[in-house]
Amino acid sequence: MSKHERWNTLLELLAASGKLEVEEAATTLDVSAATIRRDLDELAEQQLLVRTRGGAVVHGVSYELPLRYKSTRHAPEKRRIAEAVADLVAPGEVVGLNGGTTTTEVARALALRFASGRAEAPGAAISAGPALTVVTNALNIAGELAVRPQIKIVTTGGVARPQTYELVGPLTVGVLNEVVLDVVVLGVDGVDPELGVMAHQEDEASISRLFAERASRVVVVTDSSKMGRRAFARICGLDRIDLLVTDAGIAQEAVAQLTEAGVKVLTV
Repeated sequence: MSKHERWNTLLELLAASGKLEVEEAATTLDVSAATIRRDLDELAEQQLLVRTRGGAVVHGVSYELPLRYKSTRHAPEKRRIAEAVADLVAPGEVVGLNGGTTTTEVARALALRFASGRAEAPGAAISAGPALTVVTNALNIAGELAVRPQIKIVTTGGVARPQTYELVGPLTVGVLNEVVLDVVVLGVDGVDPELGVMAHQEDEASISRLFAERASRVVVVTDSSKMGRRAFARICGLDRIDLLVTDAGIAQEAVAQLTEAGVKVLTV
C-alpha cells in the first residue's frame, strides 16, 4: 500500500470514528506502528488531524475532510451517478454545479459527453453557441472545464474554502443573482425525509440554496450512504427537488418517502 493510499485510509477511518489509535490503525492497514506514527505526524503537519498520545483526533476546525481525500469514497457509485446525470442534460443548456466529489464527477462526465463539440439531441437545431454553459462556484470544477473549448464556463466570485474549493460569500451571491439556470446539480452531505437536503457548512448551504432558486430544474446527486443522514445546515426542502440520482444501495423505504414527497428517484 502506497503512502497516498495509507493516508486516504487513515483519514477515512478518522472521519468515521473521530479518533485513531496507532496500534489499531497498524493492524487494520497491516503495517508497522512506526509507519503509522510517521503518517500521523505528517498529516498533523498539514493540519488534517491533531496528534494525541498514542493516536490522533479530528482537527477542531476541519471536521469536513478536504476534497482530495474524499474523492475515493464510493468512487464507482459516483461515476455511475455522474454518467446518468450527464445523459439528462440537453445541448445548449445552462447547468449549475456546486462543489463536491459527486458534482466533480458530473463535470467530468459532461466534458466527455460534449467532447465532440455538441451532443445533439434528436431533432435539435444546430446553434453557433457553446455546446454547454456551466456556472459553478467550485474552483476545481472550473479548472477542469476551462480547457474544454466547447463548454462555456462561468465562475462566481467569492472567498474560497480550502476544504471543498467552493467560493462563498456576498460576491458569490452577487453573480448568482444575475444568472438564470436551466438545471442545477447539487451535491449534498445529507438527505432527510423531513428536513430535506443539507450541507456541513452554513455558507456553502446558502449558496447551494441560491443555486436551486435560480434553476428551472433541481437535481440532487448523492451516493446512498447520505440517505437518512443529517448535516448542520439546511439547503432546501424536498419540495424544491425534481430528481434525486443515487446508487442501487438506497433502501426502498427511502425511495418511498422521497416519491411521496414528490421527488423522482433514479437509481443507477
